[in-house]
Formats: sequence, structure tokens, C-alpha cells
Amino acid sequence: MAENFTIITDSSCDLPAKIAEQLHVRVIPLSVLVDGKLYRNYLDERDITFEEFYARLPEMKSVSTSAANVDEFTTVMESEIVTGRDVLYLGFSSGLSATYNAAVQAAKELSEKYPSHKIYTVDTLAASMGQGLLVYLAVLEKNKGKSIEEVRDYVESIKLNLCHWFTVDDLQQLKRGGRISAATALLGTMLNIKPVLHVDDAGKLISMQKARGRAASIRAMVERMEESAIDPAEQVIFISHGNCYDDAKKLADMVTAKWGCRCVINYVGPVIGAHSGQGTLALFFLGKQR
Repeated sequence: MAENFTIITDSSCDLPAKIAEQLHVRVIPLSVLVDGKLYRNYLDERDITFEEFYARLPEMKSVSTSAANVDEFTTVMESEIVTGRDVLYLGFSSGLSATYNAAVQAAKELSEKYPSHKIYTVDTLAASMGQGLLVYLAVLEKNKGKSIEEVRDYVESIKLNLCHWFTVDDLQQLKRGGRISAATALLGTMLNIKPVLHVDDAGKLISMQKARGRAASIRAMVERMEESAIDPAEQVIFISHGNCYDDAKKLADMVTAKWGCRCVINYVGPVIGAHSGQGTLALFFLGKQR
């Protein structure tokens, strides 16, 4: 009989709401503050639709994001524990957010309160649908009847094989978020430079190359996948986008034509999108290394 445990994640996973529901995962919403108004980043878009968020983004005077806090984690984790279930939390990269640290604190306090229960946390060192892909793969292992420790150890063993490759269309948004300098943003915009970035082994954003134009940046991501993907034809590939579905579909078509793998496409949610901006396009798969 399979162990009785629940996998919890947070909304920076950017999983389609329907898939999260099918996987039976609990998702804790992070928040985005737009011109003084707080919106919860629910996967089902109940507070603000992703389309509306991106439509308003260029006009926003101020936009900031906030992590889930200890109390929010405690409430959700404890609600599972009191029904007799153990908890495995797979969280947003500690290199990008304080969310994971809040979860660790909540897990520590609950472990002392409920010593007979298992409450584990994994820092995925991932973001957006990279985090979502790890959650998806963890649930597949759980559904095979694996124990909570086996699923935890599985995610730990593969997380540094989780490749995130992405490009952005709007350098001004990266500048606003402090990721690049004003001079770099200005020069890049003038020269139509599109950076190709990834998330490194520390869970942080690193710029890897510069492509001249959008089409070249999309090709560069496919080339990166070709260099390092493990059995790509056997994988489900995740693609997220900042309100640029046509480009995401083009990327999916290129990947499918090359390897025949299935692609899942979804929005980059408001919490990540507030930093990456309109036109972000990201590709996630398992490779030899990040």
C-alpha cells in the first residue's frame, strides 16, 4: 500500500491549473503587488488573469512580489498532518526567493509539534515550469507506490539535471528588476540583442549567450537542448511564456519535429513575470547537467 503523503509546492511552479489538480498537489500562492494592490498568484487565475497582468504590465507604476510566509506554510502543512498525512514540499529556488526558507521554518516547528509525522522539504533550485516539471516527475514516482523518502531522494538526485533555458524580449523589465544595468539594457535594445539565460546549480539566473534577434534566441535554446538532453524523445518537455503563445508554439513545434516528444505549454505566472517581463520564453527538460 502506498504511503499516505501529500506533495505541496508553491505557485511559482507555473503548472497549468488542470494539471496541478490532476496531480493532486497542494499549491501555496505567492503574491504580486501592483500599484499598491495585492494579488495572489493562484494557478487558476482567480485573483488576476495572466492575460490581464501582462496587458497591464507596461503601464504599471510599481510592481513587486512577495514570498509565502511561515504562517501560510504552517496552515497548509498542518491541514494535511491533522488528517493523518505526511508532507513533502518541493519549493521555489532559495537562490531567487525567501519562500523556501519560510517553508523550512514551518516544517521544523511542525516536526516538533507532530514528532510522529514526516515533514520534508526540497529546495528544487528551480523556477517557473522547471519547478513544475520536478513536481510532475515527483508525482509520477509517488504514483508508482514509492515512499515519501524515495520521492524526496529522487527529486534531490535529478534536480541538478533540470535544465532551464530562456530568453527575454524586454530588456527594460530585467533592468527594472536589477538583473542587468541600464547601459546594458539600452545597448541591447538598440542592437536587438536577446540574452539567452539559464538557472545555475545555485538556483540563480545566469546570462549564457547573446543572440541577435528573437528567432536566433529561440534556435539557441533548441541547440542547448540538443547538446545536453537525456533521451529527449522519452521526455515530456515543459515550455512557459510571458504572453507570447505563438513563440512558445513555434518552440514546441521545433522540439517536436526534432525529437517527437510531447510538450506542455503554459504562462509564466505574475510572480516570475513581474521580473522577467513580456515576451519571456523558457524551455525545461532533463539533461546531463544544468
